[in-house]
Amino acid sequence: MEGPEFVIAIVAITSIFVVLPGMIFHYITLWRKQKTLMPDDERMLEDLWRSAKSIERRIETIEEIMDAQDEAPQSRRPLSPRRFED
Repeated sequence: MEGPEFVIAIVAITSIFVVLPGMIFHYITLWRKQKTLMPDDERMLEDLWRSAKSIERRIETIEEIMDAQDEAPQSRRPLSPRRFED
C-alpha cells in the first residue's frame, strides 16, 4: 500500500484509536464539571435560601398578627369607604 490509500488508512486508524477516545474523554470531563456547583452558584444558592427563610419568618409574623386581630375584632378600626375619582 503506497500513496494516498496508505495516508487515508493511517488517518482513519489514528482517528478511531486516538482522536475519538480523546474527544469522548474531553466531553465526559466537561459533563462531570457541569454536574457540580461552582463556588459562585453555591454562594448565590445560600443567599437565596437565607432570603427565603427571612420571607418565611415575615409571613409567619403577619399571619400571627392577623390571627390576633381576628380573635379580638373590637380592637380593629372600621375601614372607611374609599372614593375613587375619575
